[in-house]
Amino acid sequence: MRHPQQLWVRRALFQVHLWMGLVFGVYLFFISVTGSVLVYRNELFELATPAPVVTTATGRLLTDDELIGAAERAHAGFRVSRLTRGENLDHSVEVHLSRDGQAMARLVDPRTGEDVGRAPPLGIWLVARLMELHDNLLAGPEGRRVNGIGAIAMILVTITGLIIWWPGVNRWRRSLTLHRGVGWNRLSCELHSALGFFSFAFLIVSGVSALYLCLPDTVQAFADWLEPPTDENLGFRSVDSVVSWLAYLHFGRINGIGIPCEGPGICDQATKAVWALLGLAPAVLVVTGTTMWWNRVVRPRWRSRPGPIDRERRATTGA
Repeated sequence: MRHPQQLWVRRALFQVHLWMGLVFGVYLFFISVTGSVLVYRNELFELATPAPVVTTATGRLLTDDELIGAAERAHAGFRVSRLTRGENLDHSVEVHLSRDGQAMARLVDPRTGEDVGRAPPLGIWLVARLMELHDNLLAGPEGRRVNGIGAIAMILVTITGLIIWWPGVNRWRRSLTLHRGVGWNRLSCELHSALGFFSFAFLIVSGVSALYLCLPDTVQAFADWLEPPTDENLGFRSVDSVVSWLAYLHFGRINGIGIPCEGPGICDQATKAVWALLGLAPAVLVVTGTTMWWNRVVRPRWRSRPGPIDRERRATTGA
């Protein structure tokens, strides 16, 4: 309680925390930044969605077969796999085509069959790819399982960080304070300590919820082991409530779970802002932690390396 630095267990956990942070640092930084951006995924989709292309022609609406024929003539060798009309029949029609494993989506005029642009727009495609990159690293189920391993790493780094954060009874308040006028090295240390403590609960929830989203069957099996389903608790298990909360909290979605925050508005935007800022905590911790490691370990060793003159002198004197 007074001098935890002297405990061998703490020193061992410090090494675990350090090397897991270094090994998974780039991954945690990436997941942190993309996750914070995707808090606003709906707004990004709206921003990337252009106004619908409306036909200016006055002729009759073409049939599906006529539109398919026009699209295939415009893109020789491609065959239409899907055609989608909007609720407004004057809006352009989305046509999906494929050829030898190559696929494309185009918009065609519903009255002339003329190709009028790409579908979906580039902005929507980029947002969708960013979501897929965050969810499964563009690797499908295998990537999602890798994210599950990353979630376990985040949980372990967070727990070991809290344990080694404890500086002793007489100094714990100092570990929660940022001082003015200090150098970048000390500021990195203070920011790492204070931010790690205050974001601990959020980081644990994010890690556990990510683990559930990546490995839902495993987490659900563990929940069933903790509280086996019976006829008496059917529909009333506490573990089911916890799992539901995990899914909501990971995305910052609090509507419909008992919190009076319905629909878009100040409450919704405030929640998203808090989630986006807290979501950047792992990225900041990675940067500050790496800075501390560099200044304390790498830089002193680098400076202590003998230069060319020292090596020549040693070779000459045999020292």
